[in-house]
Amino acid sequence: MSIAEDYVKIRNEIPENVVIVIAAKTRTMKEIEEVIDAGATDIGENYVQEAEKIYKGLSPEKAKQVKWHMIGPLQKNKINKALGTFDVIQTIDSFEIARAIDKRVSTHGVVLHPAEAGRVWEIVPVYIEVNIAGEKTKSGIAQERVLELIELMSGLENIKVEGLMTMEPYSENPEDARPYFKKMKELFEKAKEIKMPNVDIKILSMGMSNSYKVAIEEGSNMVRIGTAIFGPRN
Repeated sequence: MSIAEDYVKIRNEIPENVVIVIAAKTRTMKEIEEVIDAGATDIGENYVQEAEKIYKGLSPEKAKQVKWHMIGPLQKNKINKALGTFDVIQTIDSFEIARAIDKRVSTHGVVLHPAEAGRVWEIVPVYIEVNIAGEKTKSGIAQERVLELIELMSGLENIKVEGLMTMEPYSENPEDARPYFKKMKELFEKAKEIKMPNVDIKILSMGMSNSYKVAIEEGSNMVRIGTAIFGPRN
């Protein structure tokens, strides 16, 4: 099947309330255009420079058809470019990086979004990345520190904490991810109870091409899918 057919098939198979973020790492402009034309609403990129290149290569009309998600680690020296490209940063895992984003916006004022002339924004929507399995090779904050980080971030005026995100340990068997997804759902429910300024937890971003069905069963309302739509990376 084509990229468009694969996207439509998956979109029709999962609940309407679940957002599909297209994981577009290393994909070509043509591939990304095809999935946008098929109805994709959200694009995720791991690298700022790669996202910026695709973003600027698309027509302004096509670029603003979708919401752009940063789904890879964000370095402090890339914050300026990230804020000019992405609508959501999914990978906050420390107060240091959150404060750096907040300072960038408060120091320079509003950030112009290049795809929408005249559009300005002062509040940056972010998710907290959780290293739910405690893997040393993965980014993300330990689950025991998540609620504390949310409370700290509530004091940052230019950031709004809207969700949690995780990447489960790799396994060929999707069922191996279920215990981690269960833990994330429990953490998500606790986070939703936090009633503080600049905190409105409503998104649980978990599940990828091999595991999204299990993730949805365990409460995910946002999945990040690449290979199942584009096919294996070259």
